[in-house]
Amino acid sequence: MPPAGKWRFAGATKSARHLHFAKAPFKVLFMPEGLNDEATELLNATQFDATLRRLAWQILEHHPERKLAFVGIRRRGVPLAARMKSLVAERSPDVALGEVDITFHRDDPDNIEAMLQLGRSRVDIPDLDERCVILFDDVIYTGRTIRAAIDDLLDFGRPAKIELAVVVDRGHRELPIQPDYVGLSHRTGPGEYIRVSLQEEDGRDGVYLHQTKRTPA
Repeated sequence: MPPAGKWRFAGATKSARHLHFAKAPFKVLFMPEGLNDEATELLNATQFDATLRRLAWQILEHHPERKLAFVGIRRRGVPLAARMKSLVAERSPDVALGEVDITFHRDDPDNIEAMLQLGRSRVDIPDLDERCVILFDDVIYTGRTIRAAIDDLLDFGRPAKIELAVVVDRGHRELPIQPDYVGLSHRTGPGEYIRVSLQEEDGRDGVYLHQTKRTPA
């Protein structure tokens, strides 16, 4: 089966920050509750791998000698951080790895579904204050998840610097938070939802644009 969308780097240089893709609808096998089963594929598995490799190259370019720590935001940020660590291992073998759970730092404590997904933060990095921490998440939206993740991270110490890497930036920020590394920028419209699928969590890699289900009047 041919790729669902042709793709190219935006611009002529290897360090271009964003990718642009043609869209093609298709059926998906996994579906969060409340979403239609029709989706537009924004990145297929091959394009997804190329995106992560480009982000890894950008991180190494910005930090050729600096001590790094990759910290994933539960849930999908955790396998992302681990995969990125493996991608930079040859040039930066001493990258520390951690994960943060934002549950106790959320600003919507009445969200019962989120509270039921309580996990445990693991940032066992003795020299945290000497490292640039790069937070990883799959999608950035309002910025509130990132704010909560930074609060949780600071419970473990004071990193020399904190940066943010995301696979998709869907816009609509409610806080003054912007990612330093972006795989794909796609501003969503009303009723649209972006899902990042990972081999470790879902059995396949990809990025998909869904429409939320409409309740009949």
